[in-house]
Amino acid sequence: MAVSPNRELEPMKRDRTPFARNLDTAFVWLTGGFAGLIALLLIAIAVRVGVDASPAMAKFGLGFLFESRWNPVTDVYSAFPQIYGTLVSSFLALFLAVPIGLGVAIFLSEDFIPAKIQRPVVFLIELLAAIPSVVYGLWGIFVLIPILRDLGKGIHQSLGWLPLFSTSPSGPGMYVAGIILGIMILPIITAIARDALVAVPIELRQAAYGLGATRWETILQIIVPAAFSGIVGGIMLALGRAMGETMAVTMVIGNANKANISLFDQGSTVSSLLANQFAEASGLQVASLMYAAIVLFVLTLIVNILAQVVVKRVNRI
Repeated sequence: MAVSPNRELEPMKRDRTPFARNLDTAFVWLTGGFAGLIALLLIAIAVRVGVDASPAMAKFGLGFLFESRWNPVTDVYSAFPQIYGTLVSSFLALFLAVPIGLGVAIFLSEDFIPAKIQRPVVFLIELLAAIPSVVYGLWGIFVLIPILRDLGKGIHQSLGWLPLFSTSPSGPGMYVAGIILGIMILPIITAIARDALVAVPIELRQAAYGLGATRWETILQIIVPAAFSGIVGGIMLALGRAMGETMAVTMVIGNANKANISLFDQGSTVSSLLANQFAEASGLQVASLMYAAIVLFVLTLIVNILAQVVVKRVNRI
Protein backbone atom coordinates (compact mmCIF):
# COMPACT_ATOMS: atom_id res chain seq x y z
CA MET A 1 0.00 0.00 0.00
CA ALA A 2 1.43 3.34 -1.09
CA VAL A 3 1.90 6.05 1.52
CA SER A 4 1.04 9.58 0.44
CA PRO A 5 3.87 12.15 0.58
CA ASN A 6 1.81 14.35 2.92
CA ARG A 7 1.47 11.53 5.46
CA GLU A 8 5.22 10.92 5.29
CA LEU A 9 5.84 14.58 6.18
CA GLU A 10 3.45 14.61 9.15
CA PRO A 11 5.96 13.09 11.63
CA MET A 12 8.54 15.64 10.50
CA LYS A 13 6.09 18.47 11.20
CA ARG A 14 5.33 17.08 14.65
CA ASP A 15 9.04 16.76 15.46
CA ARG A 16 9.73 20.42 14.73
CA THR A 17 9.90 22.79 17.68
CA PRO A 18 7.58 25.81 18.02
CA PHE A 19 10.63 28.06 17.57
CA ALA A 20 11.41 26.49 14.18
CA ARG A 21 7.81 26.85 13.03
CA ASN A 22 7.72 30.47 14.17
CA LEU A 23 11.02 31.09 12.41
CA ASP A 24 9.56 29.76 9.14
CA THR A 25 6.49 31.93 9.54
CA ALA A 26 8.63 34.99 10.23
CA PHE A 27 10.72 34.26 7.15
CA VAL A 28 7.61 34.05 4.99
CA TRP A 29 6.34 37.37 6.31
CA LEU A 30 9.77 38.97 5.92
CA THR A 31 10.15 37.95 2.28
CA GLY A 32 6.57 39.00 1.59
CA GLY A 33 7.33 42.38 3.14
CA PHE A 34 10.38 42.81 0.91
CA ALA A 35 8.26 41.97 -2.15
CA GLY A 36 5.71 44.54 -1.04
CA LEU A 37 8.45 47.14 -0.61
CA ILE A 38 9.55 46.59 -4.19
CA ALA A 39 5.99 47.15 -5.41
CA LEU A 40 5.69 50.29 -3.26
CA LEU A 41 8.99 51.59 -4.60
CA LEU A 42 7.81 51.08 -8.17
CA ILE A 43 4.54 52.86 -7.44
CA ALA A 44 6.37 55.72 -5.68
CA ILE A 45 8.63 56.25 -8.70
CA ALA A 46 5.68 56.23 -11.09
CA VAL A 47 3.69 58.65 -8.93
CA ARG A 48 6.59 61.10 -8.53
CA VAL A 49 7.39 61.14 -12.23
CA GLY A 50 3.68 61.42 -13.05
CA VAL A 51 3.23 64.39 -10.73
CA ASP A 52 6.22 66.18 -12.26
CA ALA A 53 4.91 65.40 -15.76
CA SER A 54 1.36 66.58 -15.06
CA PRO A 55 1.81 70.15 -16.45
CA ALA A 56 2.98 68.78 -19.81
CA MET A 57 0.29 66.09 -19.80
CA ALA A 58 -2.38 68.71 -19.19
CA LYS A 59 -1.10 71.04 -21.92
CA PHE A 60 -0.16 68.63 -24.71
CA GLY A 61 -2.34 65.60 -23.97
CA LEU A 62 -2.02 62.62 -26.29
CA GLY A 63 -0.70 64.87 -29.04
CA PHE A 64 2.64 64.60 -27.26
CA LEU A 65 2.86 61.02 -28.51
CA PHE A 66 2.14 61.64 -32.19
CA GLU A 67 3.79 64.95 -33.12
CA SER A 68 7.41 65.83 -33.88
CA ARG A 69 7.96 69.24 -32.31
CA TRP A 70 10.53 69.94 -29.62
CA ASN A 71 11.18 73.67 -29.29
CA PRO A 72 12.32 75.02 -25.89
CA VAL A 73 12.11 78.59 -27.22
CA THR A 74 8.36 78.44 -27.81
CA ASP A 75 7.70 75.80 -25.11
CA VAL A 76 6.15 73.37 -27.58
CA TYR A 77 7.06 69.73 -27.06
CA SER A 78 6.21 66.31 -28.41
CA ALA A 79 8.17 63.08 -28.51
CA PHE A 80 7.08 60.91 -31.44
CA PRO A 81 10.60 60.79 -33.00
CA GLN A 82 12.07 59.69 -29.67
CA ILE A 83 9.41 57.03 -29.11
CA TYR A 84 9.91 55.77 -32.65
CA GLY A 85 13.69 55.73 -32.23
CA THR A 86 13.43 53.85 -28.92
CA LEU A 87 11.27 51.12 -30.42
CA VAL A 88 13.22 50.76 -33.67
CA SER A 89 16.68 50.67 -32.07
CA SER A 90 15.54 48.23 -29.36
CA PHE A 91 13.85 45.78 -31.72
CA LEU A 92 16.74 46.04 -34.18
CA ALA A 93 19.01 45.06 -31.28
CA LEU A 94 16.76 42.09 -30.48
CA PHE A 95 16.69 41.08 -34.16
CA LEU A 96 20.48 40.88 -34.09
CA ALA A 97 21.09 39.57 -30.57
CA VAL A 98 18.39 36.92 -30.06
CA PRO A 99 19.52 34.43 -32.76
CA ILE A 100 23.18 34.85 -31.84
CA GLY A 101 22.54 34.75 -28.10
CA LEU A 102 20.31 31.69 -28.28
CA GLY A 103 22.77 29.91 -30.58
CA VAL A 104 25.67 30.62 -28.23
CA ALA A 105 23.56 29.51 -25.25
CA ILE A 106 22.80 26.19 -26.93
CA PHE A 107 26.47 25.76 -27.85
CA LEU A 108 27.60 26.43 -24.27
CA SER A 109 24.90 24.30 -22.62
CA GLU A 110 25.78 21.18 -24.62
CA ASP A 111 29.04 19.25 -24.67
CA PHE A 112 30.24 20.56 -28.03
CA ILE A 113 33.48 21.70 -26.39
CA PRO A 114 35.29 20.42 -23.27
CA ALA A 115 34.19 21.84 -19.92
CA LYS A 116 37.67 23.29 -19.35
CA ILE A 117 37.17 25.53 -22.38
CA GLN A 118 33.44 26.08 -21.88
CA ARG A 119 33.74 27.72 -18.46
CA PRO A 120 36.20 30.46 -19.55
CA VAL A 121 34.05 31.20 -22.60
CA VAL A 122 30.97 31.59 -20.40
CA PHE A 123 32.93 33.91 -18.10
CA LEU A 124 34.11 36.07 -21.02
CA ILE A 125 30.58 36.42 -22.39
CA GLU A 126 29.23 37.43 -18.99
CA LEU A 127 32.12 39.88 -18.68
CA LEU A 128 30.72 41.80 -21.66
CA ALA A 129 27.82 42.88 -19.43
CA ALA A 130 30.27 44.54 -17.03
CA ILE A 131 31.76 46.89 -19.63
CA PRO A 132 30.51 50.47 -18.99
CA SER A 133 28.12 51.80 -21.61
CA VAL A 134 30.31 54.85 -22.27
CA VAL A 135 33.09 52.48 -23.36
CA TYR A 136 30.70 50.88 -25.85
CA GLY A 137 29.85 54.36 -27.08
CA LEU A 138 33.50 55.33 -27.57
CA TRP A 139 34.18 52.03 -29.32
CA GLY A 140 31.19 52.67 -31.56
CA ILE A 141 32.45 56.15 -32.51
CA PHE A 142 36.08 55.28 -33.21
CA VAL A 143 35.82 51.67 -34.45
CA LEU A 144 32.31 50.67 -35.46
CA ILE A 145 31.15 53.80 -37.30
CA PRO A 146 34.15 53.95 -39.69
CA ILE A 147 33.61 50.29 -40.58
CA LEU A 148 29.84 50.51 -40.93
CA ARG A 149 29.94 53.78 -42.90
CA ASP A 150 31.66 52.15 -45.89
CA LEU A 151 29.56 49.01 -45.58
CA GLY A 152 26.37 51.09 -45.36
CA LYS A 153 27.28 53.10 -48.44
CA GLY A 154 27.67 49.86 -50.39
CA ILE A 155 24.28 48.63 -49.17
CA HIS A 156 22.72 52.00 -50.04
CA GLN A 157 24.10 51.85 -53.58
CA SER A 158 22.77 48.33 -54.10
CA LEU A 159 19.51 48.45 -52.12
CA GLY A 160 18.80 52.17 -51.90
CA TRP A 161 15.45 51.63 -53.61
CA LEU A 162 14.24 49.99 -50.39
CA PRO A 163 12.88 52.43 -47.77
CA LEU A 164 15.04 50.85 -45.05
CA PHE A 165 18.23 51.82 -46.90
CA SER A 166 17.09 54.93 -48.78
CA THR A 167 19.45 57.31 -46.94
CA SER A 168 23.20 57.30 -47.48
CA PRO A 169 24.95 56.81 -44.11
CA SER A 170 27.04 59.75 -42.94
CA GLY A 171 28.28 58.29 -39.66
CA PRO A 172 26.05 58.08 -36.59
CA GLY A 173 22.60 56.65 -37.18
CA MET A 174 19.89 54.28 -36.12
CA TYR A 175 21.71 51.24 -37.48
CA VAL A 176 24.81 51.95 -35.38
CA ALA A 177 22.68 52.34 -32.25
CA GLY A 178 20.90 49.06 -32.98
CA ILE A 179 24.17 47.17 -33.42
CA ILE A 180 25.69 48.67 -30.27
CA LEU A 181 22.57 47.76 -28.29
CA GLY A 182 22.63 44.26 -29.77
CA ILE A 183 26.18 43.76 -28.53
CA MET A 184 25.29 45.15 -25.10
CA ILE A 185 22.28 42.87 -24.56
CA LEU A 186 23.94 39.78 -26.04
CA PRO A 187 25.51 38.60 -22.74
CA ILE A 188 22.17 39.00 -20.92
CA ILE A 189 20.31 36.84 -23.43
CA THR A 190 23.11 34.28 -23.61
CA ALA A 191 23.62 33.90 -19.85
CA ILE A 192 19.93 33.60 -18.93
CA ALA A 193 19.11 31.34 -21.89
CA ARG A 194 22.03 29.07 -21.02
CA ASP A 195 20.91 28.81 -17.38
CA ALA A 196 17.40 27.96 -18.53
CA LEU A 197 18.67 25.27 -20.92
CA VAL A 198 20.97 23.73 -18.30
CA ALA A 199 18.08 23.60 -15.81
CA VAL A 200 15.96 21.37 -18.07
CA PRO A 201 15.70 17.91 -16.41
CA ILE A 202 18.01 15.36 -17.99
CA GLU A 203 15.12 12.85 -18.04
CA LEU A 204 13.53 14.76 -20.94
CA ARG A 205 16.69 14.38 -23.00
CA GLN A 206 16.99 10.68 -22.16
CA ALA A 207 13.33 10.08 -23.02
CA ALA A 208 13.78 11.80 -26.40
CA TYR A 209 16.85 9.70 -27.18
CA GLY A 210 14.97 6.59 -26.10
CA LEU A 211 12.22 7.37 -28.62
CA GLY A 212 14.79 7.67 -31.41
CA ALA A 213 15.19 11.46 -31.65
CA THR A 214 18.45 12.82 -32.97
CA ARG A 215 20.59 15.26 -31.01
CA TRP A 216 19.33 18.34 -32.81
CA GLU A 217 15.74 17.12 -32.74
CA THR A 218 16.08 16.78 -28.97
CA ILE A 219 17.58 20.26 -28.62
CA LEU A 220 15.13 22.09 -30.87
CA GLN A 221 11.94 20.16 -30.11
CA ILE A 222 12.42 19.21 -26.45
CA ILE A 223 15.09 21.24 -24.66
CA VAL A 224 14.40 24.69 -26.11
CA PRO A 225 10.58 24.48 -25.68
CA ALA A 226 11.03 23.25 -22.10
CA ALA A 227 13.26 26.25 -21.34
CA PHE A 228 11.11 28.70 -23.30
CA SER A 229 9.82 30.68 -20.33
CA GLY A 230 13.35 31.31 -19.06
CA ILE A 231 14.55 32.26 -22.53
CA VAL A 232 11.69 34.73 -22.98
CA GLY A 233 12.43 36.17 -19.55
CA GLY A 234 16.02 36.81 -20.59
CA ILE A 235 14.91 38.40 -23.87
CA MET A 236 12.50 40.72 -22.07
CA LEU A 237 15.17 41.69 -19.55
CA ALA A 238 17.49 42.46 -22.44
CA LEU A 239 14.76 44.48 -24.19
CA GLY A 240 14.28 46.54 -21.04
CA ARG A 241 18.03 47.20 -20.98
CA ALA A 242 17.98 48.23 -24.64
CA MET A 243 14.99 50.56 -24.24
CA GLY A 244 16.54 52.29 -21.24
CA GLU A 245 20.16 52.48 -22.41
CA THR A 246 21.40 56.07 -22.45
CA MET A 247 25.07 56.93 -22.92
CA ALA A 248 26.08 54.49 -25.64
CA VAL A 249 23.00 55.30 -27.73
CA THR A 250 23.39 59.04 -27.20
CA MET A 251 26.93 58.88 -28.56
CA VAL A 252 26.15 56.99 -31.79
CA ILE A 253 22.54 57.64 -32.84
CA GLY A 254 22.97 61.25 -34.02
CA ASN A 255 20.34 62.83 -31.72
CA ALA A 256 18.23 64.25 -34.56
CA ASN A 257 14.62 65.17 -33.81
CA LYS A 258 13.12 63.25 -36.71
CA ALA A 259 11.65 59.85 -37.49
CA ASN A 260 12.79 58.26 -40.75
CA ILE A 261 12.10 54.72 -41.84
CA SER A 262 15.66 54.48 -43.18
CA LEU A 263 17.98 52.75 -40.73
CA PHE A 264 20.92 54.77 -42.06
CA ASP A 265 19.37 58.07 -41.02
CA GLN A 266 20.05 59.75 -37.69
CA GLY A 267 17.49 59.62 -34.91
CA SER A 268 16.92 59.89 -31.19
CA THR A 269 15.53 57.90 -28.27
CA VAL A 270 13.71 58.88 -25.10
CA SER A 271 16.78 58.06 -23.02
CA SER A 272 19.10 60.12 -25.21
CA LEU A 273 16.62 63.00 -25.10
CA LEU A 274 16.66 62.95 -21.30
CA ALA A 275 20.45 62.74 -21.18
CA ASN A 276 20.95 65.63 -23.61
CA GLN A 277 18.43 68.11 -22.24
CA PHE A 278 17.62 67.43 -18.59
CA ALA A 279 20.65 69.24 -17.17
CA GLU A 280 19.68 72.56 -18.80
CA ALA A 281 15.89 72.17 -18.73
CA SER A 282 13.50 74.27 -16.68
CA GLY A 283 9.77 74.87 -16.33
CA LEU A 284 7.57 73.16 -18.91
CA GLN A 285 10.57 71.52 -20.55
CA VAL A 286 11.26 69.53 -17.36
CA ALA A 287 7.61 68.45 -17.25
CA SER A 288 7.82 67.39 -20.91
CA LEU A 289 10.93 65.35 -20.21
CA MET A 290 9.11 63.69 -17.32
CA TYR A 291 6.20 63.01 -19.67
CA ALA A 292 8.64 61.28 -22.03
CA ALA A 293 9.99 59.26 -19.09
CA ILE A 294 6.43 58.16 -18.24
CA VAL A 295 5.98 57.03 -21.84
CA LEU A 296 9.16 54.96 -21.64
CA PHE A 297 7.97 53.48 -18.34
CA VAL A 298 4.63 52.50 -19.90
CA LEU A 299 6.31 51.00 -22.99
CA THR A 300 8.49 48.80 -20.80
CA LEU A 301 5.46 47.74 -18.77
CA ILE A 302 3.51 46.83 -21.92
CA VAL A 303 6.43 44.76 -23.23
CA ASN A 304 6.63 42.79 -19.98
CA ILE A 305 2.87 42.16 -19.94
CA LEU A 306 3.00 40.88 -23.52
CA ALA A 307 5.88 38.61 -22.58
CA GLN A 308 3.89 37.10 -19.72
CA VAL A 309 0.95 36.51 -22.04
CA VAL A 310 3.16 34.79 -24.62
CA VAL A 311 4.78 32.55 -21.99
CA LYS A 312 1.42 31.51 -20.54
CA ARG A 313 -0.02 30.67 -23.94
CA VAL A 314 3.03 28.63 -24.91
CA ASN A 315 2.95 26.72 -21.61
CA ARG A 316 -0.67 25.74 -22.28
CA ILE A 317 0.18 24.17 -25.62
